[in-house]
Amino acid sequence: MRLGVLDVGSNTVHLLVVDAHPGARPLPAHSHKAELRLAELLDADGAIGPKGVDRLVSTIAGAVLAAEDKGCEDVLPFATSAVREATNADKVLARVRDETGVDLAVLSGEEEARLTFLAARRWFGWSAGKLLVLDIGGGSLEVAFGIDEEPDAVVSLPLGAGRLTAAWLPSHPADPLEVKALRRHVRARIARSVGEFTRFGGPDHVVGTSKTFKQLARITGAARSTEGRYVQRVLTRKALEEWVPKLAAMTIEQRGRLPGVSEGRSAQLLAGALVAEGTMDLFGVEELEICPWALREGVILRRLDHLPAERVALN
Repeated sequence: MRLGVLDVGSNTVHLLVVDAHPGARPLPAHSHKAELRLAELLDADGAIGPKGVDRLVSTIAGAVLAAEDKGCEDVLPFATSAVREATNADKVLARVRDETGVDLAVLSGEEEARLTFLAARRWFGWSAGKLLVLDIGGGSLEVAFGIDEEPDAVVSLPLGAGRLTAAWLPSHPADPLEVKALRRHVRARIARSVGEFTRFGGPDHVVGTSKTFKQLARITGAARSTEGRYVQRVLTRKALEEWVPKLAAMTIEQRGRLPGVSEGRSAQLLAGALVAEGTMDLFGVEELEICPWALREGVILRRLDHLPAERVALN
């Protein structure tokens, strides 16, 4: 069956179309995305402004048409932290529903972490043992740990790369005092949650998902995307620590010329690097492996797991 996943995130609205069947890995068939950076469009009251809502409605309407054109039997729409935390979220969701017919499910941060963990578990398999999964989005940081498909511990923190860039790093190159202040803030927030995980013991395998981790791995020497998703890609804390001051000294344009860094995400890269560095340090992680699957794949896998038995038989 052909499924679409419509992910309204803090940075992008992304439609992923896959051919998916129970017991088989979802195969990507089409990708349609637009960068809205909703996390940066919140006004002083925490609401998504009229222009932002207009763009969101228009983008979702375009994604619906793309899903129809690609023959999707069903579309699984969801929104994450930018919509979840907007003070006018109910009005935004109602307008999206009224004008596009899409009823966005708003995921909690813990649900994001659990679904991303499921995707990582399915990708690496049972032999990976106890997994620690780290995901840096535009609005939040998710951490999950466990040995089964359902994690034993999860946390979602307001430490997304887009959110932090807008609030803490107005200058590019960054002011050293601003970088120091953000570093202190990030580590203080993460440190409050570390104890919830350490009581379960250390992980056997550490995984990083999300565009931020992929870009950081790429600039520190990981294989480019054209070499395929099955090539192992790792990010070491040592290499990341060497790159943080380099990123702080760069303009947005200079960061955008780094390998694997998109122009739209270049402004957020320093904040993302500070979150990645702080998380790896406080959790005692020297190296992590990049997982090609993340939240969208987790949503698909959960849907396949819950298909009615008679529908499974027919497909």
